[in-house]
Formats: sequence, C-alpha cells, structure tokens
Amino acid sequence: MKPGRQPIRPGISSKKAERAILSCLLRADSDSVALVCAQDYTRRATRPARAASTNKSDVLACSESAVNIVSASDYQREIELATELARAAGAVLLAHYYSPFLVEQKINALDEIEEVTAADIEANELIVNRLSREFPDDGILAEESSDTEHRLTKDRVWLIDPMDGTKNFVQRDGDFAVQIGLAIGGESIAGVVYQPVREVLYRAVRGGGAWIEEAEKPAARMTVSKQTEPHEMTLASSRSHRSPRMERVVSEFGFKKEMRRGSVGVKIGLIAEQQADLYLHLSPSTKQWDTCAPEIILEEAGGRLTDLFGQPLRYNGPRIDNRNGVVATNGVAHAMVIENLAPLLREFGRLAV
Repeated sequence: MKPGRQPIRPGISSKKAERAILSCLLRADSDSVALVCAQDYTRRATRPARAASTNKSDVLACSESAVNIVSASDYQREIELATELARAAGAVLLAHYYSPFLVEQKINALDEIEEVTAADIEANELIVNRLSREFPDDGILAEESSDTEHRLTKDRVWLIDPMDGTKNFVQRDGDFAVQIGLAIGGESIAGVVYQPVREVLYRAVRGGGAWIEEAEKPAARMTVSKQTEPHEMTLASSRSHRSPRMERVVSEFGFKKEMRRGSVGVKIGLIAEQQADLYLHLSPSTKQWDTCAPEIILEEAGGRLTDLFGQPLRYNGPRIDNRNGVVATNGVAHAMVIENLAPLLREFGRLAV
C-alpha cells in the first residue's frame, strides 16, 4: 500500500461515509462544502443511453478496433496493447462513474495531498499488471503504484496515469482520461489518451502520425492549426480558478478565445484536433505521466510541447514532476509563445531549474 493512503474496500458502510465526510472537512472551508462533498461522492450518476453497454463488450470492441485500425510500425505491438488497455481501463472507470463511490485522500511522492478513488486504483492495477506480463523487461512509472529506483535502470519505461482528472471524475463533468505513454531513452515514443465518457481516443507512435477514434466513426488523422496571431488563437485552459499570474499572461498575450477543460491530456488533445492552439501550465504541479502520452500525440499532429523555457521534457528521471512547467502549441506559434513568455517569467522571478 502506498504511504499515506487509507485502504479502500467495496461497499459503503456508515463508518466509511463518516470517513469521507471527515476527509472533506479537512479540505473544506465550511460545513456546507463538506456536505456537498459527501453527497457528490455517494450519489449515482445518470448513464447516457449509449454508455449502457457492459464492461465486457466495451473491452471486446476496443480489442477489435485496435487490431483493425493501428497501422504497422516498429511499436505496433506496444500501441495495440496500450489502446486495448486504455479502453479496458476506461470501462472500469465508467463502472464506478455511474455508481455511488467514495473519495479518499493520499499523500503522493512529493508529499502533496491528492484525491483518489477505488476507480483510480483498479484501473491502475489492470494496466500495470498486463504491461508487466507482456513487457517484463520494461520499467513502469504509474501514478497509483509505488515508485522505486528500479525503473531508472531501464531504457524503456511506461508512464501511466490511470485517471488524469480525478477531480473531474468526482464532479462528474466527463473531463477525465486514461493515459498510457511509452518513453525510450527519456523521449516519448508512443501514447494513448482515452476519454471514456465521450468515447474519444487519441493515439500516436513516433513517425506514424496522430489519430483520433470516435464512436461509430473511422479513425482519422489529426493535424494542428497554423494560427500564429495571439488574439485569434484559442487557449486551452483549466476549469479551475485561474491564478493571478496566469491572468497576467492571458492579458499580456491578448488571448480572446478559450476552451476550459479538465485533464491535461484532454487539453493537449484539443490542440491536436485543431479545437485549440495552445496550452500553458505555469506551475510545477504536472507529473511525467500527465505529459508523456499527450506529448507524442501532439508532436505527431504537428505540434510541440516543451517546458516554459523552450526546453524538451525528459522522462523517467529521478523526479516525477515537470518542475519548469509546460507549454503546448500548434508548433508554428511555439517560438513566438516562448519568446513572449520570457519577460513575464522574469517578472514573476521564475528561473529554470
């Protein structure tokens, strides 16, 4: 069991309901907020008509789709399995999403308090166990698994976020995704991001293009936009409250259009889909598993992802966080964004580490 996590078991007893409420009280500013938390965690969501299929049928549909659609590449086996596992894990998440569930707290590897559900853990185990069997010589860095230095000895490492956007899962706004990425030599090589509620899957392999699979539609290749004028660009931004520094950035650049979404992978996917043109994350709070899969998808669509200072992200390092923030763009605007961001970073006292 990961340090700092309380055990999660099936069922909802009165004691567990009390524990969930106490957990909320630790984070809430008022009793009323705590009560809302308790109600949200245990209510049953309404399942859309199309989402009424069983977990088994969802997984079988995924398996067939991966075999028929994924084109040959040096990493065909890897991307087919990652696609299958992303859909299978998505089915696990949906089973919890449309049922009552509890949310607990964990202390992550950076001593931060985060929310976690049984859905996170179950999906994590499904992915990790299968990858360990199929690729026993690869390293694994997964959000809900204990991390060890063993992976640092590996050239090939899987980076897994079984549910990117747990807060969105709890709020039931649909903005969460399964993310499975493969890094080789510290670089993102293959990745899958799957949004189970919307039935949208992004996938890419180095040199094979970026592809989107949607329900009842053939797979389509994605290409980023060519927009370079800030006042005409669409910013993919967080649903949560924006920091004063981010407000300053938006104002200085003159961004007029925004798409507010939850998961990091979802926001970066919007750029690959041409629904947005850039995404900025100023804080060091994203982790390697948040960006590994989205990065290769964006790059294969023609975009670019770096830190705030224009330096490439490296994966499978001793630290799991992206300490220098994240900039994702359509590629053609990347140099402009980095150049105009530089004086703002100096104003904020932000230095590369």
